[in-house]
Amino acid sequence: MYIVAIAWLYVTLLMAATDRSLVAGVMTFLTYGLGPLALFLWLFGGPRRRRAAQQREPGAGNLTSVPDDVAHEPDRADAKADQ
Repeated sequence: MYIVAIAWLYVTLLMAATDRSLVAGVMTFLTYGLGPLALFLWLFGGPRRRRAAQQREPGAGNLTSVPDDVAHEPDRADAKADQ
């Protein structure tokens, strides 16, 4: 996703460089480049932000952490070697 963002900024920067005045170039870069790109990254970054917020909450389905009282228990007799 970031390669698309970098390419889009490159294209809009070249578009802005071909404008007749500095003000027109800056406005072209802001309206065609940064504005839509910021909206795009915000919209498509939503699932990533949601997952990050979920991982910050304690006990929100984080399967990688095991409580200490469970981690130090010996294996049960019904557990096989591959379990």
